[in-house]
Amino acid sequence: MPESKPAAYRIPSLPGSPLWMVTKEPQLNEFVRYLDEKRLAIEHFPLGPHELVFSRARVDEVRVEFARMIRRGESKLHRLCSLLCDAFFPERYEIESVVIAEVPSRGERFVLSQPLTRDELSQFTDIDLGNRQIQKIRFVDAAGLEQPRLVANFVEYQPLEMGDHGIYKIGSRIKAEEEIWNKVVDSIFDIDRLVKRDKKLRKLGRYVKDIFGLKIVVGTARGVQRIHQLLHEMRWTRAQLMAHGIGGDAANESLLFVEVKDYLGTSEQKRSGWQAIKSVVRWWGDTFEIQVQPLQNYMKERERVTKESHAFFKTRREAIRDEVAASFPLFGFYRDVLTWLFRSPDEPPPRFPGVSVKLLP
Repeated sequence: MPESKPAAYRIPSLPGSPLWMVTKEPQLNEFVRYLDEKRLAIEHFPLGPHELVFSRARVDEVRVEFARMIRRGESKLHRLCSLLCDAFFPERYEIESVVIAEVPSRGERFVLSQPLTRDELSQFTDIDLGNRQIQKIRFVDAAGLEQPRLVANFVEYQPLEMGDHGIYKIGSRIKAEEEIWNKVVDSIFDIDRLVKRDKKLRKLGRYVKDIFGLKIVVGTARGVQRIHQLLHEMRWTRAQLMAHGIGGDAANESLLFVEVKDYLGTSEQKRSGWQAIKSVVRWWGDTFEIQVQPLQNYMKERERVTKESHAFFKTRREAIRDEVAASFPLFGFYRDVLTWLFRSPDEPPPRFPGVSVKLLP
């Protein structure tokens, strides 16, 4: 990638989005900025010619920084979970790695849970914890031994005794790598703006650009509202932050709410019946999504993690992006470029009118 770009195409970071988050890693930041500057140039002069030039060595560096970003974000997410557990679980609690896996040949799914120590939580990423569990298991059929496939995994914090807050568990999760890169493209193109300005796409609604998230499961809908209010009011002392290895800056003493969506009322519920109060917050210099959800709805949601529902969700999500790409072809081209770079760089690069793509050693 070129070492310098025209100052006219410099853009500010986008708070609350993956584009903002990656600015903490220099090579990753440069990579995303380069893509964004080229997007602006192509949009301003669509006839070109334009060049997208990448180097394999720089792409490898981006991969390393991407992994580091995930580890850093996960570490902060789990420390936030620990702070919440200290506040909501007055007695002891345990930590578990929960895996939903599938036997590929049968399409059968099952759930595994395994206790975790804090050392294990700090040594491995969430996805590594999930893979470690299913790698220990084989299923026997007529063709021999078969290893399950990881469908989803979470880290859950569960109280050993139910406290006054009525919270059953706090769980963490991150987006899959493929979905994170999709969201980077969403941010570069400001997909919310694209959707809003096109009459055909307005029905698609607003994208929330989250990567790291946690879920608080509460007994009742009224309890959900109470916990959501407590999150707004929550304050941590410097001593509490330092006890978890968190910087004692004033900005870390509370959650800054960026966006709140209430899906509890019948008028706001999703068609699936999904209920929760869903918030995007800023804390410790990063962006997190917090869902507070009733237990009954959580159990139904867990039951629906079937092959059909998971495939439908992913297909629908990609269909939405396909609709955007049909109206804005450059958006689709960028998705193809990232897929090519990080999945199949030995194949011919994607093509787009007026743009050439090169991958150097």
